[in-house]
Amino acid sequence: MVDIVRLLILVGAATPPGRLAAAMSWTAETARAGGDAVVDVLNLAEAPIETCDGRPLDRYGAATRDAVARIAAASAVLIAAPVYRASFPGVLKNLLDITPVEALQQKPVGIVAMGGSPHHYLAVDTQLRAVLAWFGALVAPTGVYLTGTDFTDGQLAAENARRELAALVRALAALARRLDPAELGPPPLAARFT
Repeated sequence: MVDIVRLLILVGAATPPGRLAAAMSWTAETARAGGDAVVDVLNLAEAPIETCDGRPLDRYGAATRDAVARIAAASAVLIAAPVYRASFPGVLKNLLDITPVEALQQKPVGIVAMGGSPHHYLAVDTQLRAVLAWFGALVAPTGVYLTGTDFTDGQLAAENARRELAALVRALAALARRLDPAELGPPPLAARFT
């Protein structure tokens, strides 16, 4: 349980900021205005994360260590990822491969995915949920899926998408404020066997 929710919005794409980044910017502004959280945005297109190669975290460069520290410092994380070839981008998986289990263990995490059409709505959700389960993260039961039709001139315009994003942020804040990690059961298997 936390008094002040520190929400990290993680934009998991290597491409220059576009519609997904614009949607997460809108989400950050809305969360700040609503007083639900102190918000930090980490866009992987702007963060030079090194390639995971199995070395200890303290042997990575400052930018990589900073990204992991921001994940660990957050009391809730909202991960936004585009659908690339029926999955989430490698740049996001790379950062998660470097991130220690404890950084996401028993932490509320929400998923936002964006695809070219509604046909891919489960691609990121099903695969990213499995990775987050490995960490023992508390993944919100529902996520948000965006498509190009939710945008006008590169900005998030669809009221339904805005409502869903605001509701997901409120859910993460509520989970962070109300749940006591000590009462959430045993550690994930990943924490026990590493």
